[in-house]
Amino acid sequence: MADKSFLAWPFFEERHRRLADDVERWAADKIAALADHHDIDASCRRLVEAMGAAGFLVHAAPEDGRFDVRSLCILRETFARHDGLADFAFAMQGLGTGALTLSGSDELKRRVLPGVRAGETIAAFALTEPEAGSDVAQIALKATPTDGDMIRLDGEKTWISNGGIADHYVVFARTGEAPGAKGLSAFSVPADTPGLVIAERLETIAPHPLALLRFKDCRIPAANRIGKGGEGFKIAMATLDVFRSTVGAAALGFARRALDATLDRARTRQLFGGPLADLPLTQTALAEMATAIDTSALLVYRAAWTRDAGAPRITREAAMAKMVATESAQKVIDRAVQIHGAEGVRSGSVPETLYREIRALRIYEGATEVQKLIIARQLLSQVA
Repeated sequence: MADKSFLAWPFFEERHRRLADDVERWAADKIAALADHHDIDASCRRLVEAMGAAGFLVHAAPEDGRFDVRSLCILRETFARHDGLADFAFAMQGLGTGALTLSGSDELKRRVLPGVRAGETIAAFALTEPEAGSDVAQIALKATPTDGDMIRLDGEKTWISNGGIADHYVVFARTGEAPGAKGLSAFSVPADTPGLVIAERLETIAPHPLALLRFKDCRIPAANRIGKGGEGFKIAMATLDVFRSTVGAAALGFARRALDATLDRARTRQLFGGPLADLPLTQTALAEMATAIDTSALLVYRAAWTRDAGAPRITREAAMAKMVATESAQKVIDRAVQIHGAEGVRSGSVPETLYREIRALRIYEGATEVQKLIIARQLLSQVA
């Protein structure tokens, strides 16, 4: 059982501890039967449906528009500790509709969000392009007004999570109100809109549904715009402000699973006449792993608490949380592989699975190098 002592920290209220207990029981009982990594599309649909039925998805798309980031982090940490695909399924429901929850019209919210909360529809966040990943200002997918109060979309999006299985996408496009980041807007696009095609399914070392989307003369009502024209970058960053901390929480879940597996291995593996745990080098490694996990947890839940306490933006706090938690988890998991020895690289073992799962978290929603730039610029802006 993973350490739960962090729930006594002053970041949390009693409702968070109840949620942690509820999701732990549900995850232990349900996830293994729902998540089949040989059929990721069907697994994601099953997981989303079951999470909706259990009531967890109301946290991903709150009816009052107010995210409780601590709850999101607790859910992601728990799901990730049990199975990376479960974390993915939950997280994308929130990220895929976060822009709508924060900035969508009442009509768009009524049309899209109830199905997301119920687990009946699947959401996706379409930001990245072949030439615009970390640099969102370089987005080229074009949104052009047409006759009849419609918007025409032309271009590509790539590495889109839930691409190919989503029922609707939040798409960021260039509308040209100003150069660079100030000329972007966000739109809600149903997956069955003519002119939107799944050009390619993309495979990664940790299987998740990902795709290249192609838009060609794809027409949607102008009323599908999220927020005002030119607000796309602001909306994207506000969405990431909420969910970037939760990426750190998912990394925490992976790291805690790695530490649990390593403790079991160290106690049971015999080496040089005694348990592996008796060796000073093993004890040193375990101490470093546990310290890295607590450090990450402090940063993740500080960022979440700060947002929940009313801070309008937590750009620096979220960047620190994501950077430290994902980088630390990579090191913790690597150490777990090393202590497991040959068993650690056996396909399907816990350390090997975690090793593949953690790698993408250091890239998506802003690579570690980008988080460093964000933190530094925030610091410099305070002394300018």
